Amino acid sequence: MAPLCRKEDSLLLCVDIQDRLLAAMVEPARGRMLDNIEHLLQTTALLDIPVFYTEQYPLGLGPTTEQVKNAMPPSAQYFDKTRFSCCSDKAFHEALRDTHKRQVVITGMETHICVLQTVLELLDDGFEVFVVDDAVCSQRMAHWKSALFRLRHAGAIVAPTESILFEWLRDSADEHFKAVSALLR
Repeated sequence: MAPLCRKEDSLLLCVDIQDRLLAAMVEPARGRMLDNIEHLLQTTALLDIPVFYTEQYPLGLGPTTEQVKNAMPPSAQYFDKTRFSCCSDKAFHEALRDTHKRQVVITGMETHICVLQTVLELLDDGFEVFVVDDAVCSQRMAHWKSALFRLRHAGAIVAPTESILFEWLRDSADEHFKAVSALLR
């Protein structure tokens, strides 16, 4: 039975949402991904859910795009990398362990490379992994679809942004329900 996403046990990971990579992504997928990542980040700030974000070879691919950077909570932890999987970075792996979270909610680019390799290694390490299907992107739709199919079969939970947000809230009586609902309008 697949678990629900629990705010008290979640961490949001934003993988490589950099301008030079974004330029290669097609619309409307690029815009949808950015908007959904922004909603997720705003909700993590309300619910006090930790955020990690990475940049793949920032010297060559540039920084995290402004829309995402501006939505990051001040406590977000940053990691740069050259390996495709975030888990290959010792500092990332140690910081993740130090959170004592068991669920990683993942967004970013590219679904079939860095996201996929990170998810597979997180699953292998015993984490429950949620891939936010409308908050990940690849240059080609076929690569995005193939990666999501492979990730589902590997044991990741693939779900849209709204599912994650409302699983975190769990109840319309939650004090943040109206604020989170307003983000989705």
